[in-house]
Amino acid sequence: MTEAQRLLAGAMHRLARSEWAPLKNLLIRLLVHRYRIDMNEAVDPVATRYPSLNAFFTRALKPEARPIAPAADALVSPVDGSVSQAGRIERGRLLQAKGHDYGVEELLGGDRALAARFADGAFATLYLAPRDYHRVHMPLDGRLARMDFVPGELFSVSDATAQLVPQLFARNERVVTLFETAAGPLAMVLVGAIFVGSIETVWAGEVREPRGAPVRWVYPPGEAPELAKGDEMGRFNMGSTVILLLPRDRVSWSPELRPGRRVRLGEPIGMLRLHRPSS
Repeated sequence: MTEAQRLLAGAMHRLARSEWAPLKNLLIRLLVHRYRIDMNEAVDPVATRYPSLNAFFTRALKPEARPIAPAADALVSPVDGSVSQAGRIERGRLLQAKGHDYGVEELLGGDRALAARFADGAFATLYLAPRDYHRVHMPLDGRLARMDFVPGELFSVSDATAQLVPQLFARNERVVTLFETAAGPLAMVLVGAIFVGSIETVWAGEVREPRGAPVRWVYPPGEAPELAKGDEMGRFNMGSTVILLLPRDRVSWSPELRPGRRVRLGEPIGMLRLHRPSS
């Protein structure tokens, strides 16, 4: 991370957590107006009652605002956002934008063995804008196996930046989570960005290493968190990107899952194959 990125991220981290009412209320009102945020979906619909900008960004929604598709073979969107790319992992590469791709091994922090589990698999990249709900939920039932903090840059992850910055998602700071599921391994990669000074998970809280060093946490089966489809698993400050990885022949993406399409938490985005084919 460059010194400028570090300073900007640190300043935004402090600003987003300021509880000085005149400042945080002004910022919240500006965001509600600028992005036409529907506060009727929130558990607390009064925007200025949130104690900080960060609390506003990570506000809870009413359960009925985002119903979770109940079918066991439906993989649901883990977020409100828009599709950056979705498709197949080709020769160990994921499409970032037209003319740009990057390696799954690099995305996963250089772990060749883990990357091999997703050889010729499927991926979906979902971008969260400032107007979006900022909690991340499970797209299917899963048991956490491990979590990696991978230090890196803090470039913007907007569509414009994705078209300009090579290897963007494999260069930015990120948290890689690996779940074991009925459809095989599922990697959920939470990618940081210019104003995302921290990423949180429900089992570990804020995931950061002050010295910017990579860290791995391993969760044995008897101690591992188990999360159901639709359960919250993490959250961002401001906006960022979630990347889903699944093994080969485990999911068929919806034909509507095209770049630019808006998705909402809980809606089906793919159909799962839950049992391995007989040999």
